[in-house]
Amino acid sequence: MAKYLLLKHYRGGPQPHPNAAPMMDQWTPEEIQAHLQYMDDFAEKLRERGEYVDGQALSPEGAFVRYDGEGRAPVTDGPFAETKDLIAGWMVIDVESKERAYEAAAELSAAPGKDGKPLHEWLEVRPFYGVPSTVEYP
Repeated sequence: MAKYLLLKHYRGGPQPHPNAAPMMDQWTPEEIQAHLQYMDDFAEKLRERGEYVDGQALSPEGAFVRYDGEGRAPVTDGPFAETKDLIAGWMVIDVESKERAYEAAAELSAAPGKDGKPLHEWLEVRPFYGVPSTVEYP
């Protein structure tokens, strides 16, 4: 029983699936809407099972910030990792086992992309360190 972070990447991960969909900037508005609807429906299924904690989509924009002593922290808009490595979004789930976390990630990977075909995208599955489950399983 643990919390897991499911990270969606902009094409990061191991070797892409041979049928992987092209990037979202090549999709029609209808294809984007179908993808977003799948994500919402998936989150709702997790809510019904008591496994959904939170999730958000992320913009590819961002900045690196660090502590550099007293005064203003240095901020830069790059260099960033290649776009394919940036995180597109995340979902936190609270499930009874690592296997269930993998099962949920695999289902999320089937979200539709271009032409309504499953994305077959890799999702990074990471357990929270030292965070107890908030769900009680029988």
